[in-house]
Amino acid sequence: MGLELGKINIKRFADGEIYVQLQESVRGCDVFLLQPTCPPANENLMELLVMIDACRRASAKNITAVIPYFGYARADRKTQGRESIAAKLVANLITEAGANRVLACDLHAGQSMGYFDIPVDHVYGQPVILDYLASKTICSSDLVVVSPDVGGVARARAFAKKLSDAPLAIVDKRRHGHNVAEVMNLIGDVKGKVAVMVDDMIDTAGTIAEGAALLHEEGAREVYACCTHAVFSPPAIERLSSGLFQEVIITNTIPVAEKNYFPQLTVLSVANLLGETIWRVHDDCSVSSIFQ
Repeated sequence: MGLELGKINIKRFADGEIYVQLQESVRGCDVFLLQPTCPPANENLMELLVMIDACRRASAKNITAVIPYFGYARADRKTQGRESIAAKLVANLITEAGANRVLACDLHAGQSMGYFDIPVDHVYGQPVILDYLASKTICSSDLVVVSPDVGGVARARAFAKKLSDAPLAIVDKRRHGHNVAEVMNLIGDVKGKVAVMVDDMIDTAGTIAEGAALLHEEGAREVYACCTHAVFSPPAIERLSSGLFQEVIITNTIPVAEKNYFPQLTVLSVANLLGETIWRVHDDCSVSSIFQ
């Protein structure tokens, strides 16, 4: 964006409490706070809330929380009795802290936007990944886009349409517990093809790794994994670097720790995407036209 980063002092007290002080005036300014609520999720979320409060009390005109990765997004509904809908709770916290707008990237479920009572600009990491795949010399007739689960079919279908209108395959799985997946069967044909698996995030990589193993069994020539958010909870790195994938393509919505790099990993930047969106929000221009 060609701008200097705003000056802010963030530190921890001895008991772990977060202290925030803005080091320059933001009175009457359009403030954009860039903070993914990635691991450690609670620390980063609390830091964001205290930063929003500091800006509000410093008389900022508009406060936009730019959240490349929205933590707690998976807790967007009750799957069984006596559960919390934490995504709605976090949305309330951000709103009550004083944010006027939220800019989020690839929410786990689009309807999470409805949890906010303030405007939400929702951008997608897909174009960044599509541009990269287009630069690779993969014959379009060899491509097949694969959804690693039934819930991601709409996302994979949209991706396939933009990727030379490639055919679609679906891995059908049944989940027996949190972060535990069991692959059942494959819907679609991948024999002799280059399979591109698409998901919004990779956490422990159980779903996508078991799906890739199934694709190889079904005769796929190569398997690529694409996702926007690389959460990479253990044992994700071992699973992803085990030789199942030709390449694992992610974006930097979550900072990737140096210890989590492996030879097949490609990290794409969403800086241009977020920078362009921030300018458009600031200038009151259309954001959706970026993706048309």
